[in-house]
Amino acid sequence: MSALSGVPRQSGRPWLNPSTWHLRTRLILLSMALLVAISGAIGIVSYASMDVVLTNQLDAQLMLASRGRPPEGNPSGRPDPLDARGQSVGTLNARVVGGQVSREAGFLTSDATRTALTSRDVAVLQALPHNSGPVDRGLSNGEYRLMATETPFGDVVITGLPLATKHSTEASLVLTMVLVSLGGLVLIGLAGTALIRRTMRPLEQLSDVATKVSKLPLDAGEVALAVRVPPSAAHPSTEVGSVGHALNLMLDNVSSALEARQRSETKVRQFVADASHELRTPLTAIRGYTELMRMTETFTEDGRKSLGRVQSQSERMTTLVEDLLLLARLDEGKAPETTDVDLTQLVVETVSDEKVMAPDHVWQLKLPAEPITVRGDNTQLHQVLANLLSNARKHTPAGTTVATGLMRSADGSVVVTVTDDGPGIPAEFQSRIFSRFARADAARSGLEGSSGLGLSIVESIVEAHGGSVELTSRPGRTEFAIRLPGSKAAAA
Repeated sequence: MSALSGVPRQSGRPWLNPSTWHLRTRLILLSMALLVAISGAIGIVSYASMDVVLTNQLDAQLMLASRGRPPEGNPSGRPDPLDARGQSVGTLNARVVGGQVSREAGFLTSDATRTALTSRDVAVLQALPHNSGPVDRGLSNGEYRLMATETPFGDVVITGLPLATKHSTEASLVLTMVLVSLGGLVLIGLAGTALIRRTMRPLEQLSDVATKVSKLPLDAGEVALAVRVPPSAAHPSTEVGSVGHALNLMLDNVSSALEARQRSETKVRQFVADASHELRTPLTAIRGYTELMRMTETFTEDGRKSLGRVQSQSERMTTLVEDLLLLARLDEGKAPETTDVDLTQLVVETVSDEKVMAPDHVWQLKLPAEPITVRGDNTQLHQVLANLLSNARKHTPAGTTVATGLMRSADGSVVVTVTDDGPGIPAEFQSRIFSRFARADAARSGLEGSSGLGLSIVESIVEAHGGSVELTSRPGRTEFAIRLPGSKAAAA
C-alpha cells in the first residue's frame, strides 16, 4: 500500500476543500472579530468623551443661570437671570425659602410660561443637596440635570436643564457608530474574502494534488504518477511554494520508486510465465512415462506405491504450474475471451462433480426458475466455482452442508454464493484470505489448498470479468459471494 494512501480524499472543486475552507473562514471571522473589537473600543471611548463634553456644557449653562439671582421680592431691582430671554424650552426654575418651594417654580414652556411642578417634583427638589454640584434626577417632565445653589440672601436657587437633548445626541452617535461599523464589517468581509482566497489558492492547489494522488491505485500494477503541483504554487522563495516544491520532489521520488517496482514486477511476472510454460513439457513427459511404466513394467507393491506417488506429485505440480501461468496471464491485464455462459448449467455440473468426490457432505442447490446467462470465459468461471466448492469440501468436516446459490439482483448483476455451516474462518485471517500463498493456521489450515493460490485465482478471474468477490464468515456459517455483470441480452 502506498504511503500516500493516507492522504484524505476529497471531491469537488479545490476551493471547496473542507480544510482550506475552514481555514479561510477562521481567518475571515478573526479579522471581522478584530474589527468589531476595535469598533467597539472606539465607540465606547467616543461615547464616554461625548457624554463628558455634553455634561460639561450642561453644567456650564447651569452655573451661568444660577449666578446673580436677586433675593425673593427683588428689592434691589436687578433683573432676574431666570426671567431672561433665550432660555431653552424645558428649563426648570425654582427657589426654596425656609424649606418650601416657591409658587413661581416650574418648567419653561415654548410660550415663555411655566408649567407647575408636581408634588413628586417638589419632594425631589427639596431633597437636593446644596452647593454640591450638578446631579441627575428624574422629574415628571423627564430626566434633568439639576443644581441647587444657596445664595448670600439665605434662599436656595434651583436650576435644571433637560437631558433629552443630551440623550438624543448620544443616541445619534451610537446609531452612526453602529452603521459605520456594519458597513466596515461588510467591506472588510468582502475584501478579506477576496484577499484570503487569493492567498489560500496555492494551498488549495497543493490539497488538490494530494487528493488526486490519494485516489490513484498505487499498490499494484502500472501507475502513471503524472500529477504535480503547478509552478505558480511550487516556488521555493515563499513558505507555501516551499511546501509545494517539497511535495513535487516527493512525488518525483515516489514516481521513480513505482516505476522501479513496476519493472521488477514485470520481470518477475515474465519469469513466472516463462518458467511455468517451460515446466509444462517436462511435467507432461513425467506423467507420460509414469503411465507407460505402469502399463509395461512389473513392480513390487512398494514400487507401485512409489510410482503412484510420483504420478500424484507430478499432477499436483502440473496444477500448480497451470495456476501460476493463469495468474501471470491475468496480471498482464488480458481480457478473457467472452461468450454467453449458461451459469445455471455450470453451477449444476460443478456441484455434481464435487458431490461425487465428497458424498459425505450435504450438497444443496438454490437456483432460480429461469436460466441465468452471463458474458465470460466458461473455463475460467468453472475454475472459480470448482475452487470455492473444493475449499468447502476439503476444509470442512463430514456432514457439513454446502449450499450453492444463484440469483439476479435488482440492478441486473448476477450473484453466486457458496455457503457452508462449517467451523468458519479465523477472523485474523479473513483480511488476507485472497492473498497469494496465504494459509490459515486454524481449523481451515491451508484454506486455498496445497499451493495457497486457489482464492487468489478466484479473485483475479472475477475481477477480470468486471465483478467482485466478498467473504463473510463466523463459526457455523461461511459464505463467499461473487457478483458478476449481467448479460445485456438477459437484462433486456
